[in-house]
Amino acid sequence: MTMPPPPAQTPPQAHQAPQAPYQQPQQGWGGQAGLYASPIPVRTPGLGDAIASEWTKIRSVRSTMWTLGVMIVLLIGIGLLTAFAVSVSDADLDGTPVLSLGFFGVLLGSICVMTLGVLTIASEYGTGMIRTTLTACPSRARMLVAKSLVFFLLAFTITTVTTGVVGVLQTAMLDGATADAATWVRSTVGVGLYVATLGLLSLALGTLIRHSAGAITIMIAVVLLPLVLAMFMFSPTLAGVQEALFEYSIPNQLGAMYDASVTTSGPTGWEPLWIILGVTAVAMAAALVSLDRRDV
Repeated sequence: MTMPPPPAQTPPQAHQAPQAPYQQPQQGWGGQAGLYASPIPVRTPGLGDAIASEWTKIRSVRSTMWTLGVMIVLLIGIGLLTAFAVSVSDADLDGTPVLSLGFFGVLLGSICVMTLGVLTIASEYGTGMIRTTLTACPSRARMLVAKSLVFFLLAFTITTVTTGVVGVLQTAMLDGATADAATWVRSTVGVGLYVATLGLLSLALGTLIRHSAGAITIMIAVVLLPLVLAMFMFSPTLAGVQEALFEYSIPNQLGAMYDASVTTSGPTGWEPLWIILGVTAVAMAAALVSLDRRDV
């Protein structure tokens, strides 16, 4: 009996090269395999970016051009018309500063600033743009601060420059009492601050109401209603209320900035500006709380 031959053994391989892992194709420039890396540098947006965004919006909408354009026409047109009427009638100003004649144009022009203040934020609720705004800028406080800064600086600059031009033209047309430096500053810079703050109060009200027509109507009532109510209070028992409404009505406070208030008592000098700043600060705080707690 013959034994079967042993099975042939294959020689052991000295070394097997390891299999290379599968690599996905690279999808971005300079990124790792399988991960997208944008070539655009990523950084956290801040207040400066929000201000740039709000400035782009406020200068690109037609409501800004119309409201501020009408305000400039009212300030210059009514200011020059008033000075022309006084010069033709040869009326004696009796020591009244010529700059006070700019009060009438500023009073009507302030309605345009209030309208723009409301539209700056309330119109975004009407069109749904507020959702895009808060998607790009999730911080609601930052968004409100950016809107307020852009609007305030724009309204203050245009009002101050326009009242200054009107004051120079009125002084050249009339031979009234020469205003000192303090009166010039209060009649131009002070009035610009007062009107811009009044517009900021409108922006806060627009944030609370979220409706353009409703907020504008309320602001016009806030400006005119106290003065109208005071004019029809004939009862002696309401004499104190009537006097307070006259003294603290917005037209009378605006006139006080020109030293041409309706009443002989009440706020004088820069006091109306401190009053409107306090009221606006409270309204802005309420607007911030409302914006933070309510859904859009």
